[in-house]
Amino acid sequence: MNARLLHAFTASLFLTVFLHPAFAADPAAASRYKFDGSMSREVLEAYLSRAVSVEGVFNGRGDLTDNIRMLKSTGAKFIGRSLCLWAGEANFLKNLERAKEQVPLAHKADPEMILQACIFEIVTTAVDQVPVPAWAFTALGLPVEQRNFRYAAMLYPDGRRKDHWRSGQSVPDVSQTETKLWFFYQGASYIDLGFEAIHLGQTELMNGNDKDLKHYSEILGLIRAHAKKHARRHFLVCDSHVPSGGLVREGKLLMDFHAFPLRIKEVPERPEEAILQVGHTDAIYGRSKGGLTPSGWSCVQLPYLVELDNWGVSRTPGKAGVGGIWVWGHDEISWFARQPKEYRAAWLRYAHDWVRTTDTNGFLQMPGSRTVRSPLDQRPWYFANNPSPAVPNGLGDEEAVRAVWADDKPRPNPKPPSR
Repeated sequence: MNARLLHAFTASLFLTVFLHPAFAADPAAASRYKFDGSMSREVLEAYLSRAVSVEGVFNGRGDLTDNIRMLKSTGAKFIGRSLCLWAGEANFLKNLERAKEQVPLAHKADPEMILQACIFEIVTTAVDQVPVPAWAFTALGLPVEQRNFRYAAMLYPDGRRKDHWRSGQSVPDVSQTETKLWFFYQGASYIDLGFEAIHLGQTELMNGNDKDLKHYSEILGLIRAHAKKHARRHFLVCDSHVPSGGLVREGKLLMDFHAFPLRIKEVPERPEEAILQVGHTDAIYGRSKGGLTPSGWSCVQLPYLVELDNWGVSRTPGKAGVGGIWVWGHDEISWFARQPKEYRAAWLRYAHDWVRTTDTNGFLQMPGSRTVRSPLDQRPWYFANNPSPAVPNGLGDEEAVRAVWADDKPRPNPKPPSR
């Protein structure tokens, strides 16, 4: 190789390698997502600051390739509700098989991503179709049997919350051995697939017979022990919705972080506009309980995420004054999805800044993919993705998310935008 060619080759190699974004980035930033066996508060908050909710991305919601592209493009690191199985236990094994093929694709795109699965506050009669594996019995110290899970054995013995969601769909009682068996089976299965976080839904609906949290502590301990041996980085990040402010047993926090809906307050005199306010309904701002975390560090208040939650639509969608937690007659994500693009972008900036300046323990979980129920526009699902042939119903909010995270310093005294 002559001198001119050698010089050209060397210059090309320098541009390709040493000016690659991974090298150009701040060295400190490169280590802010590293953990193994436990997680410092700094690393936890780094992940929470880049959290996005993409409900069901690994159980058939949306275009997987474009969803991964969107997540990578925005810089998302904590991928919330990515395996989100609400009921439908008869398809549980099929969903696990699909996720087994898909999860590695996300980790290939970004090995630092934490993917979250869910164990929800629901069990249905369909769980009777799911076989109990021998290893689940063994983990709980139970005799190994050849049988399926038993729906009836997971319910409150006194009939509380039976058929809570609809006929044959009830809230399980965490104090029941069968419930703990089911929870462990789900948790261990998710960990084995590469999930490093589990959202446990409305935990306080399930602990009616577990006020001292002995049973929750036991089952979470078993799931965490499985993670210690089998998780990608030997650690599991757990959270749940906590209207009380948190689950604490003998000074020890059961969750690694807390989570709750944003609790958006409508502004009746300004059509469709809404704000955030401390003390509105049961909002968590300033109320997250502290203690000793599962990682071993202590806090006065545990960090938490707030999200645009979904639960349905009122009888008067689009109308103010329904009361309670409704936002112009809709749940939070359905209200948000109906707003003009410019208002959504401005509102995300406002919400991010308001949460960070109101309570430094709080972080906004960005919307990425979520079920909506809006009879006014017949929209069944919210996608933040840019519209494309792969996602024709994408609302194009990924640019707004990326812009907020690119300028992550919250503005003081944020003002709600006008529609």
